[in-house]
This record gives sequence, C-alpha cells and structure tokens, in this order.
Amino acid sequence: MTSEIHIQYFAILRDERGCSEETLSTEAKNAAELYEELQKEHGFRLSQQDLKVAINDEFTSWQTPLQTKDKVVFIPPVTGG
Repeated sequence: MTSEIHIQYFAILRDERGCSEETLSTEAKNAAELYEELQKEHGFRLSQQDLKVAINDEFTSWQTPLQTKDKVVFIPPVTGG
C-alpha cells in the first residue's frame, strides 16, 4: 500500500537533500524502511543509528508503522558551542 508522507530534513540531511521538506509517496511500512529508501536515493551518509526519528511531532521507534499524511522528521546529532 502506498502512503503519502511529509518529510522534514535538518542540518546535514537538509544539506545533502538540498531542501528542508518534501511530500512523497512511498510503500515503506515504517520509518526504518523510509530512511533506507531515502538513503539509497539521495546518498545520505548518516546511518539510522546516528539519527532519532519523530512521527507527528513525537519521538518514536524506527519500527512504528507509517500511515498516510504522517509527518516524519529525521533528527541528526546536534553539535554546538
């Protein structure tokens, strides 16, 4: 089943993707499958272990099922000073 998912990118992912957000159709069943799909398509260098994931503004498991109209955010490590 295909779902329409809204994705937001921050920091290095935004730089590697070249945009801060997009909506796409995917057959990914969960965030892990979605990130794997995006990583292959856009060459993201960070692994899942380097990221946190939020669905609909709540931190969640990579295995949480996706549903149409979900908002997914992949959050890279934060550095600062």
